[in-house]
Amino acid sequence: MTISWAGISDELRREVGESNHKSWIEPLECLAIEEGVARFRAPSRFVGDWVKRNYHDQILTLIRNSGNHVTRLDFVVSAAPVSGGTLATRPKSDSPRGPAAGDDVLQGTVLDPKLSFDNFVVGKPNELAHAAARRVAEAGPVTFNPLFLYGGVGLGKTHLMQAIAWELTEKRPDLQVLYLSAEKFMYRFVQALRDREIMDFKNIFRSVDVLMVDDVQFIAGKESTQEEFFHTFNALVDQNKQIVISADRAPGEIKDLEARISSRMQCGLVVDLHPTNYELRLGILQRKAAHFAQSYGSVTIGDGIFEFLAHRISNNVRVLEGALQRLFAFSSLIGQEITMDMVQDCLSDILRSSERRVTVEEIQRKVADHFNIRLSDMLGPKRTRTIARPRQIAMYLSKEMTSRSLPEIGRRFGGRDHTTILHGVRKVEEIRAVDSQLNEDLELLRRLLEN
Repeated sequence: MTISWAGISDELRREVGESNHKSWIEPLECLAIEEGVARFRAPSRFVGDWVKRNYHDQILTLIRNSGNHVTRLDFVVSAAPVSGGTLATRPKSDSPRGPAAGDDVLQGTVLDPKLSFDNFVVGKPNELAHAAARRVAEAGPVTFNPLFLYGGVGLGKTHLMQAIAWELTEKRPDLQVLYLSAEKFMYRFVQALRDREIMDFKNIFRSVDVLMVDDVQFIAGKESTQEEFFHTFNALVDQNKQIVISADRAPGEIKDLEARISSRMQCGLVVDLHPTNYELRLGILQRKAAHFAQSYGSVTIGDGIFEFLAHRISNNVRVLEGALQRLFAFSSLIGQEITMDMVQDCLSDILRSSERRVTVEEIQRKVADHFNIRLSDMLGPKRTRTIARPRQIAMYLSKEMTSRSLPEIGRRFGGRDHTTILHGVRKVEEIRAVDSQLNEDLELLRRLLEN
């Protein structure tokens, strides 16, 4: 026996409100009534369990009022490729629009299939963040809570967040995983306040096994949202549920973020995704070239192209990948090899915006402040180790971050010869290969100068 589910669904909309109806009732498909059981198809086990727990009696009453003898409801999970028990939902393969990353599904976000661990290029700047993300994705005992990933734009935070969600949906479909942006969290919270459904909101966010919030700096300065986030955070930690958070800076550096939230976030593992180095950018280009070749066919790439791009486009991996894709598309369309001339013509806008605008003088001041030495000493003749090493670091950064020639850099270092500058640069390159502290100093200075 079947029922007029459309009419009952409309009645439920009036009873539970538009927001709840869209999230929980609209995704249901009524299959049939058999032996007093009304059977429904739900997009995930989580949805079915939620409806059964919160709307069972209302639905049962409306079905009975329609003239059907029903004693209980039963929910089966859709056979479509949606991860059961998760809110971090995979894109449906039969969607006419394809896997559009960022589409809103219930309270979560459709995952981008490209953002998996297999497609993440690991290098020294991101190896700790990658290892920590892998550990969380194993879904073993919670060892650090939360995992807080931070870094600048295009360094891989969202990639690692989605990779964790993908891995969990693959290996632990029994877990309820909720992945969303902080902006979506705030939007849902405001919507729940407006529709007077705040308890439903609380129940949703506090009943998951893994909560993943991207770009948490967005809630800074928004008092009510921060209050709710703080209580959600505490409730999940108390239940030993895993939390993963990303931001563009460390918790203590997020302006207008409440101190109590910042403090709680620092109780777990805080990991900085450092700016990419040359070797990592080169690896990313090589990996992406193999991927683009599958889409654009065989494309011939001239000598030195990867090296040039890895050197010139250094601040944002997304821009780097986009530049390579543009070259592949252009080469495929006109049937020509990717040459340096093509790079200069095709990427002129990107190369202009990626030009280093830091001055040698800015580098000298920043390095002098960092190592607590006088600028006059850095430019003067003193050769003690406490002066010479910061001077060499400033020389190295001047070569890496400006377009000045070695003789020009030498003139700005008290009229030194270009061979002296080259010696200083090579000395830093030699030492940083074995000195992790020097590497940290260089990455910190680079980040300070780029901001």
